[in-house]
Amino acid sequence: MTKQAGEVRDRWSFAEPAVWTEAMLTALESGVKGGKWFALIDKVYSPANLRVAFERVRANKGASGVDHESVEHFKRHLDENLQKTHQRLKDGKYHPQAVRRVWIPKPGSSKMRPLGIPTVRDRVVQSALRNALEPIFERDFAVHSYGFRPGRGCKDALRRVNKLLRDGYTLVVDADLASYFDTIPHGSLMVLIKQRIADGRVLELIEAYLSQRVMETAKEWTPDDGTPQGGVISPLLANIYLDPLDHLMEEQGLEMVRYADDLVLLCRTKETADEALRKLTEWVNTAGLALSAEKTRVVDAREEGFEFLGYRFERGYIFPRKKSIQKLKDSIRGKTKRANGSSLEAIIKDVNGTLVGWFGYFKHSHKTTFGRLDGWTRMRLRSILRKRAKLRGRGRGLDHFKWPNAFFAEQGLFSLQTAHAKYRQPSKR
Repeated sequence: MTKQAGEVRDRWSFAEPAVWTEAMLTALESGVKGGKWFALIDKVYSPANLRVAFERVRANKGASGVDHESVEHFKRHLDENLQKTHQRLKDGKYHPQAVRRVWIPKPGSSKMRPLGIPTVRDRVVQSALRNALEPIFERDFAVHSYGFRPGRGCKDALRRVNKLLRDGYTLVVDADLASYFDTIPHGSLMVLIKQRIADGRVLELIEAYLSQRVMETAKEWTPDDGTPQGGVISPLLANIYLDPLDHLMEEQGLEMVRYADDLVLLCRTKETADEALRKLTEWVNTAGLALSAEKTRVVDAREEGFEFLGYRFERGYIFPRKKSIQKLKDSIRGKTKRANGSSLEAIIKDVNGTLVGWFGYFKHSHKTTFGRLDGWTRMRLRSILRKRAKLRGRGRGLDHFKWPNAFFAEQGLFSLQTAHAKYRQPSKR
C-alpha cells in the first residue's frame, strides 16, 4: 500500500502536498462521483497552502499593486498577513482589490501593451487557488497543449512542430486568436469550470477575480470579459477555456500544437489544412472569440515561413523571428551605451547574462544566425572603447585591428557562434 501511495505521488509530483494528500490524488486518478469536486475552499485557505503560495509569489518577485505593498513589506508581517487572509477566506469576507494597470513597450514594436499588477495578497490567494484547482483540470488536458502546464514548456511544443514538419505535415494553419486573454466570455468559462468544481465558495472566489476592477491612472473599470490581468490563475483559466478546442481537433485527427493562445495546425495536404481552418474558425466563433484576419492563414512551409513561439520555420530551416532578434538587440543596446561608465569587464559580464539566456532558447537556430549577432555585439563594445579613446562614431574599420575578436574573447565575451558550434558537436560516449 505504501509503495502504491508513493507511486501515485510520483505521478502527480507537481501537485502541492499542502493541498493534495495521497488519498485525494488516488481519488483524482480513479475519478470522483459525478466528476465534480466538493469541499475545496478549506484546502484553498489552509495556512500551509497560503504559506506555500506566498513563497511562490516571493520567488516570482513582481511590483506592488494598488495598495503599494511590496512582497518584502508583506513578508515583514507574514504571519499576521497570512492569518488575516486565512480568516477572511474562511469567513467568506475576502474581496480582491483592483488590479493596477501599466503600459510597457511591446518587444520588437513601437507599440505599448497593457500589464496588470494585482496586489501581493491577491497573488498569494490566486496561487493558493491554483494549487487546489490545477490537478483537477490537468488530469484531462490534451497532450498537445504545452503552455503553462507542469512538466511542459515552449521547447516541447517546438520539438513537436519540428517533428511534424519532418514527417511531412508541411501545410500549416498559422492561427492567431485576437486579444484572447481579454476576450474570454466569463459565463462560458464558468460553465466549463462548473463541470469539475461544485464548491460554491470556490466558484464565488473565481468569479470575484473575473470581475476584479482595473485601475489605470485616474480611471477605473470592471472588465466584462477576459481573465484577471497579470493574475496567477489566468493561464489555468485560459487553458480551461481552450481545452474543448484541443479535444475537438484531436477527435478530428488533426495535429494541433498549442502554447496558451499560440497555436498551429499541421497537415499533409492543402485540402486538410483548409478544412482544419474551417473547423477552427467555426469553433472560435461559437466560443465568442475571434481569429485575426490579418494573421491567420494557410502556409506551405516548403515554400514560405511561419512563426511560432519566437522562432521562424522556413523551408526546412529554423531561425529566430525578427522580433526575437530585435528584442535581443534592444536589451544589449541598453547595456552598451557609449556613455556607459562601468568597466569593460563589468559591461561584458552584464551582456553575457543576456547572451547566455538568449542562446539557451534559440540554440536550435540555423548556424548563420549567430556570427552576425556576435559581430554586432562586438561593434557595440568597440563603440564604447572608441569613445573612451576620444573618437567619434561606432566601432568600424581599423577598430577591428585595434580591438580584434580575440581581444573580446580574452575579456570573456560570450560567443554565440562558438557556443553553437560546441552545441552541434556530437556528444562523446
